[in-house]
Amino acid sequence: MIHQSIPKPFTSLISVPCPKTKFLDFHCWPRIRSEVVDSSRMTDSSTSPSSLHYKLLESDGISSKGPYRNGLGPYTGRDPNEKKPEWLRQRAPHGKRFQEVKDSLSKLNLNTVCEEAQCPNIGECWNGGGDGIATATIMLLGDTCTRGCRFCAVKTSRNPKPPDPMEPENTAKAIASWGVDYIVLTSVDRDDLPDGGSSHFASTVEALKKLKPDIMVECLTSDFRGDLNAVTTLVHSGLDVFAHNIETVKRLQRIVRDPRAGYEQSLSVLKHAKFCKEGVITKSSIMLGLGESDEELKEAMADLRAIDVDILTLGQYLQPTPLHLTVKEYVTPEKFDFWKEYGESIGFHYVASGPLVRSSYRAGELFVKTMVRDRANKSSSTL
Repeated sequence: MIHQSIPKPFTSLISVPCPKTKFLDFHCWPRIRSEVVDSSRMTDSSTSPSSLHYKLLESDGISSKGPYRNGLGPYTGRDPNEKKPEWLRQRAPHGKRFQEVKDSLSKLNLNTVCEEAQCPNIGECWNGGGDGIATATIMLLGDTCTRGCRFCAVKTSRNPKPPDPMEPENTAKAIASWGVDYIVLTSVDRDDLPDGGSSHFASTVEALKKLKPDIMVECLTSDFRGDLNAVTTLVHSGLDVFAHNIETVKRLQRIVRDPRAGYEQSLSVLKHAKFCKEGVITKSSIMLGLGESDEELKEAMADLRAIDVDILTLGQYLQPTPLHLTVKEYVTPEKFDFWKEYGESIGFHYVASGPLVRSSYRAGELFVKTMVRDRANKSSSTL
């Protein structure tokens, strides 16, 4: 899906003797993953858990059903050799402002990706960070996704509830009342809808722009199953930034994402968004730490620049539960700094790169606002 998460506390499923401690806790899991393989050679059987793992889970009274078919598989489970470094440790979200935003969203019956995807920056964003402006990323079309990507903590179902027809208007009224001048709208994948939810998304943007014309709107979207007409509908709704995440490098797509997603399909969506309306800013995001090589990441960045994507965010993949993909590497802050410099050297207008950076992270909003206004001024001066 669209957003990446932090781990929930998880009870140890298997007690295993350890040389220095009596038992292993959830940070010291037996390795239950295989080496990286060519995803094109994967078969359904490669994702099936062993009967031993299944029985151990059931004997602990815990469901073995994960976010994708068959639960635990060769790419999941905690890796005892990868310990979470200090730079990834965050304080639990708290504070008066945080609680006010939480209560407000609850009363308005609005879903946020901040909560659904367990975003590590929720405390900073909702408390206002350094500028005192509380921000949230609103999730449209419900809180249940029709896809089962192996990195994502959002709920999944083949038949989620129908979209709330009043959601576009209610969302617009709520956001307009907050007084913010930049908002990120995102959504779950809705493969059950004819247009993937594009028209519902567009209606929300239109309602918001009608109430507050000067607000800048970023839409972090699904791939709409590659339906370019659905992309056109949303791009022409009045949004300022069209964002869609390729999530990982080309080789790892089938391991990381739902089979209905795809590298080329995502690139085609971003390319179409850029060229079907002049002045639209495009943005994408890649998670690091999934087993990608430097050369593969450079290739993905080059592919994004080849279709003129303007903004890139790079962040550390963090495993929500042992049923999700195993972290292969914790990338250092220094390496993230290198990727920011490299990305901007090959033509990205802005690269937000850091262990806790996420695709809708607030760090780049000031830059994006300036970029949107500069392009608008250039367009008006040529008329």
